[in-house]
Order: sequence, then C-alpha cells, then structure tokens
Amino acid sequence: MKQHTVIPSPYGPLTLVADDGVLCGLYMTEHRHRPPEETFGSRDDAGFGAAEEQLEAYFAGELKEFTLDLKLTGTPFQRRVWDQLALIPYGETRSYGDLAEALGNPGASRAVGLANGKNPISIIVPCHRVIGTSGSLTGYGGGLDRKQRLLAFEGGLESGTTLF
Repeated sequence: MKQHTVIPSPYGPLTLVADDGVLCGLYMTEHRHRPPEETFGSRDDAGFGAAEEQLEAYFAGELKEFTLDLKLTGTPFQRRVWDQLALIPYGETRSYGDLAEALGNPGASRAVGLANGKNPISIIVPCHRVIGTSGSLTGYGGGLDRKQRLLAFEGGLESGTTLF
C-alpha cells in the first residue's frame, strides 16, 4: 500500500512516497519524471519519520550518507545505474562516462544518462552528483538550478539550511 507526505526543504517542497512502509520515491515540484499524484497513495504525515530526520540532518550539513531502506523499481540496467549513484561520495561528482565505465560498458553514457534521469529517489540516491565529461551541468529531473545548488551545498559553497 502506497502512502505519501510533503515536507519542506531549502530546495522547495519534497514529496516522499512509501510502498508498504519502504521509501520508493522522493520528488521535487516540477520534477521531470514525476509520476501522477494519484499513484502516490493516501497522505500520511506521520509515517516518514526516519526519512524526514535524515533529510533534515542532510540539509543542516550534518549527514553525509543516508541509511534508509529503499525500494527502487526499474529495469535491471536502471537499478545497476542507481546502485552506482549510491557509491558516489558526498561532495564528489562523476561523469556519465565514469558510470558507464564502472558498469563495464564505456559506450553506454547516454543510456546511463537516461537511467539517471529516471531515478525515483532523488537526493538520497544522489543523481545530482553526475555531470558531463567536460564538467558541465547536464540534465537533472529537479532542474539545473537545484542541481547546481545541491552541488554547491555539498561542496561547502552554500550553507546548510533547515526548514523543518
């Protein structure tokens, strides 16, 4: 059974979605691949305590690695890409080519980019840490402005803020 809540963040409201109590979605407003609202289930503002606490600590600059149970639903290739995203350390970036190479398929940069864009649990599965080979900011489901701000925040260029 799916349930959702909406919480504030320094980057705008975040919609958290859980399936049988396990986090399966984190979407920003105007998120490019945001599923329809009716698929999020009923609203439950009390059932997301651990996710809210960890996000609050992250936005305050106190948490660098999330330790939440996640339910990532996608193709086997997408899941492999998302597993690689989770390995990118806080404050660091990787290129799409780096991820393709780590997956053993150096020519799969575009496929990696498509899978990255379909990541259903942004921020926690840090798709914002993926950049172009030249170091350019390319695509982000939550918008390039948010991606730039998240990278600046993790790089210590934007101070931690909490709105909880």
